[in-house]
Amino acid sequence: MSTPPAPKVAGTHSPQPSSAENADASADASLPSPASAPRAGESRPGGGPARAPLALQERLASWLLDLSTLHELSERLHRTRTTEDALGELLRAGATLLGAERGLVRFTRASAHPARLHGLGLDRGELGRLEALPEECTSHGALLAAGTGAPVTRRDLLAEPGLDPRCAAVARSLGCAATYAVPLCEAGRVFASALWTFPEPTAPSSRQSRLLSLYAREAAGHLLVLGARDAAVREAAALRAHLGPGTLPRVPGARLAGRWLAGPGGAGSWYEALTLPDGGCGLAVGTASGDGPEALAAASRLRGALRAYAVLQGEDPAAVLADLELVLRLSEPGRSATALYAHLGQDGRRLRFAGAGHAPPLLIGPRRVEYLESTVSAPLTMLSCWEAPSVEVRPEPGESLVCYTDGLLRATGDTADRAFVRLHAAAASTPLRLRRDPGALADHLLGRLLPERALPTGEDLALLVLTFD
Repeated sequence: MSTPPAPKVAGTHSPQPSSAENADASADASLPSPASAPRAGESRPGGGPARAPLALQERLASWLLDLSTLHELSERLHRTRTTEDALGELLRAGATLLGAERGLVRFTRASAHPARLHGLGLDRGELGRLEALPEECTSHGALLAAGTGAPVTRRDLLAEPGLDPRCAAVARSLGCAATYAVPLCEAGRVFASALWTFPEPTAPSSRQSRLLSLYAREAAGHLLVLGARDAAVREAAALRAHLGPGTLPRVPGARLAGRWLAGPGGAGSWYEALTLPDGGCGLAVGTASGDGPEALAAASRLRGALRAYAVLQGEDPAAVLADLELVLRLSEPGRSATALYAHLGQDGRRLRFAGAGHAPPLLIGPRRVEYLESTVSAPLTMLSCWEAPSVEVRPEPGESLVCYTDGLLRATGDTADRAFVRLHAAAASTPLRLRRDPGALADHLLGRLLPERALPTGEDLALLVLTFD
């Protein structure tokens, strides 16, 4: 009787393989198993090292190194906050990637940036020689620009046939034997070109070119952001210059000086001085609530309204502020403002003033330094300012009246009480020779309270000094 076959169990093989299975097993035994395959760097039996896996590891290590380098350079680039710093970082990074000694960037005429050169390792004289080259010597990648929209390699610049003699002369004077230029693009349009020079004929490797192209793309985006920010700052500065205080008038028996400092985000402070029909002079300082362009526009409207009311009834400061309060309440009910208005008579000795929620003026003289308090009143639109009657003073010759906005106090970073004490101390320490000059007195006070003339973000200030002869 034949022996019955053993039962099969899932996951196991028959303990007695067939002849076909034995043949397959014999064939499989001739192939190396995964466990016995040589690893990277190990020697094969009877052979050399496993070169293919080692080469792959080297390529991966190279890629990781490139990524790490680009990450580090990009981080340094994005830490810059000005165009000048970003250009310097771009040129230094390119010199590092290419092994170059010098570099320069030129913006096109259509760019928002000024069309001038920015150099690395080049002094003013060398930059001047480059800028003096005619445009035909610098276009289409000739020495300075990559106007074709693609990188331009000049492996041996001085040996190129047809090189413009003027371009060759400048290249020799700079020790420039080879160049490599990349375009900086926005939506396919070249807005600048970056170029690096080499003292000997050479050309970057494909790896260097690839890394620099990736970095230049990142730098172009960052420069566009900074360029838009710079353009906004220039527009705001032009607007402030247009809407800011104008020329101060001549005052009978006195001299005037004004200072207006507007920070990056603040522009609500203002001052005004004008000659009135009665021969006197109207003086005012004020602050509109808010910041940025809206506050600047509101301050400009307040100045215009005050000029009109001062001409109509300038001898009564409380009436002028009452009319100003009414127009602000009707035109901008959601905005508050503070103001101080003073009227100086034709003789230059009789001074009347009133304030609406504003800091008191400071009188500085040889024998006294004191704040001139007026009747307490709330800011405009919060309480009718005609409830604060005018105050009259008669300053002596040699004394100065200092009118200022709250921004001067807040910019010190101190509490209100402490800021008042510091302003009083700065005024009391003014040398006698400076007290005779309103401009020098204003600069002295600002120098003591704001040594760096740096205003915190969102702050601005106005200062008006009247010195009596």
